[in-house]
Amino acid sequence: MAGSLDGSYDQGSQSDESSQFERYHIEPFYDAFICPLSKQIMRDPVTLETGITYEREAIENWFKDCKENGRKLVCPITLKELRSTDLNPSIALRSTIEEWNARNEAAQLDIARRSLSVGNPETEIMDALRFIQKLCQKNLSSKRVVRNSNLIPMIIDMLKSSSRRVRCKALGTLHSVVEDDSDNKEVMAEGDTVRTIVKFLSHEKSKEKDEAISLLCELSKSRTVCEKIGSINGAILILVGMTGSKSENPLTVEKAEKTLENLEKSESNVKQLADYGKLRPLLTLLLEGPEETKLSMAVYLGELVLNNDMKVFVAKTVGSSLVDLIKVGSMQSKEAALKALSQISSFEASAKVLIDEGILPPLVKDLFNVGKHQPTRLKEVSATILANIVKSGSDFYSIPVGPNHQTLVSENILHKLLRLISNTGPVIECQLLQVLVGLANSQTTVHSVVAAIKSSGATISLVHFIEVPQKDLRAASIKLLQNLSPHMGQELAHSLRGPGGQLSCLIQIISENVVITEEQAAAARLLADLPERDVGLTRQMLDEGVFQLVISRVISIRQGETKGGRFMTPYLEGLVQILARVTFVLAEEPETIRLCQEHNIASIFTEMLQSNGLDNVQMVSAMALDNLSQESKNLTELPELPSPGFCFKFFPCFSKTTVITGLCRVHRGRCSLRDTFCLVEGQVLEKLVALLDHTNDKVVEASLAAMSTLLDDEVDIENGVTMLCDTDAVKPILTILMEKRTETLRRRAVWVVERLLRGDDIAFEVSAEPNIITALVDAFQHGDYRTRQIAEHALRHIDKIPNFSGIFPNLGQ
Repeated sequence: MAGSLDGSYDQGSQSDESSQFERYHIEPFYDAFICPLSKQIMRDPVTLETGITYEREAIENWFKDCKENGRKLVCPITLKELRSTDLNPSIALRSTIEEWNARNEAAQLDIARRSLSVGNPETEIMDALRFIQKLCQKNLSSKRVVRNSNLIPMIIDMLKSSSRRVRCKALGTLHSVVEDDSDNKEVMAEGDTVRTIVKFLSHEKSKEKDEAISLLCELSKSRTVCEKIGSINGAILILVGMTGSKSENPLTVEKAEKTLENLEKSESNVKQLADYGKLRPLLTLLLEGPEETKLSMAVYLGELVLNNDMKVFVAKTVGSSLVDLIKVGSMQSKEAALKALSQISSFEASAKVLIDEGILPPLVKDLFNVGKHQPTRLKEVSATILANIVKSGSDFYSIPVGPNHQTLVSENILHKLLRLISNTGPVIECQLLQVLVGLANSQTTVHSVVAAIKSSGATISLVHFIEVPQKDLRAASIKLLQNLSPHMGQELAHSLRGPGGQLSCLIQIISENVVITEEQAAAARLLADLPERDVGLTRQMLDEGVFQLVISRVISIRQGETKGGRFMTPYLEGLVQILARVTFVLAEEPETIRLCQEHNIASIFTEMLQSNGLDNVQMVSAMALDNLSQESKNLTELPELPSPGFCFKFFPCFSKTTVITGLCRVHRGRCSLRDTFCLVEGQVLEKLVALLDHTNDKVVEASLAAMSTLLDDEVDIENGVTMLCDTDAVKPILTILMEKRTETLRRRAVWVVERLLRGDDIAFEVSAEPNIITALVDAFQHGDYRTRQIAEHALRHIDKIPNFSGIFPNLGQ
């Protein structure tokens, strides 16, 4: 015997710290156990013809080396040349060594068992863990020995050690214990061991975290452990987070990804992965799984909350399959597919993908199916999907949805939609109204919608929805009517003038004292787009106090008392346009004049001229001031001059001329912004001039039109020109003329310039400006008939056309 308890033999390559544990606890052995070449205890001893025994692997390497170096094959110990390289297994010796190993390992395992206690010294515990780890790395049978020795729970207990080194080593040891051993994995699945391992994943960068993810990756090869991991709250989320982290060790990220891939064995895990944005496993099962699994995945897909990128990804991946399910699937499959499509279709890009996948024909077919095979709840979902699809803004004028190339805007299809709107429940009605809202939002399809509504006589029924108690349904109808109002305003105005009370409902919606909603904005825009010269509608609005309400809301917004939001701008635009209605019927409705005077409406519109960024508000305000200023000449009180007296008849040269102060230079009477709407008062003119360099042509046109009222034939034009000069308006007006931005604006500018050139001073200055002359000549040559007339008259003022060129009638605005 060559061995003893002090470990006097050399085990060669066993240089790590575990060899010390092994040597100290080893049972005495014989020299025959040691390979002469490797100096290690043999596992597979073989004997040469010389009678010398070696480890099989060691002697085979010796033979290989001899051949590669061209040496004779000799016995390494005797150096005798060998006639044969036959290796005869030494079965008896092998059995003796295995028995010795078994007794040795049993003794060592017993020592290790006693060492694995939290109260023992750290070095002793570490030695035991190293021994067990190395033992398990030898072969699978060693893992079975460790399991049967009940060492796995003891190693698991070491995960609770206060020593980081011990915890880290315990994780590594467990990895060796369970690697390629399904039974040991099942043992690990018991109790809270997996939960404990998962907790290590939440540690910041550390060796423990790396060991934990390696162990978890190995454990996840077991279906039982996969389900265990999935049942731990937050485990999958942590793993998903690791895969997306840029700060993690690349190997750690790879192990986390592999673990998640293994977790896909469980359907419940696949659903969790989908919850955290990992949709591909769920979609793969939906495409390739058994029918029952496909249904389960489709149902869950409909329950997920997807961001827009996910919706596009899902539409591209399984959109076609979902569409097929609503074509030929069972009722359960169809319902699951519809619910999934309902969510996917709610984003414009994904909705377009679904259109390409052919969703519209089966969707429309099911929606119009009047049989008992399509439950109402499914029709509701179909209607929702169709509403989503229409919001995508695609060219529905050319996308077929039925036989004979019918499209969504075919008259027959639109008539069916309108009939459904009148004969189904509130949910379907609301969604189908949204479909019409989307179609009426597009300039390419709105005319088809308008034609279908008129031909089916559906206007009144659509207007009646304004009164329904369901808020969503009411809001959808108002949005639709708002989109239709520019195209069928007179029909809508006629319906609202009726005794149904819809106008009152709209007013009530507009007046709600809450944060401004989309419904309020739509209601305001609806009323705003109705024909402004419809006297009957304006009169009814006067009777119902609409304008007083609008005035209070506008003032509230201007003073910051009304809470805004993304619907503030359309709401305010609508209010201003509604209020402007009163200025279009001043001549027909004297009551509107009193209303404007009482509430100083001219002042309100003057303030709105400064609503920077709100082009429509500025434009409508200028238009309203234009209308109001047109009435100034009728409202101005002309002074009563005193009688000249008896002496004036005989001695007029001795009489004094009566001078009356405080009169308006333009209207020749007593004026004010409040009572006569005079633009000379209240610095209105200055604010209009400030808009002449606006980038929006319509704002400039409206402002110039309002200023033109001070140059009208029925006012003092000379003083009107003086007022424009005093407010520095001449230069921007001339600039507008030279820019030739639109035909309407050029016509307006030519008219104003002609009036300005009646003054000799301005005419003299302009005559020296070739650009202005060129602009007038261009208008004279290329404008319409009326513009050419006015331009010719203007050129006369600066002597560019002789007076004998022709006589034209008096030039009005």
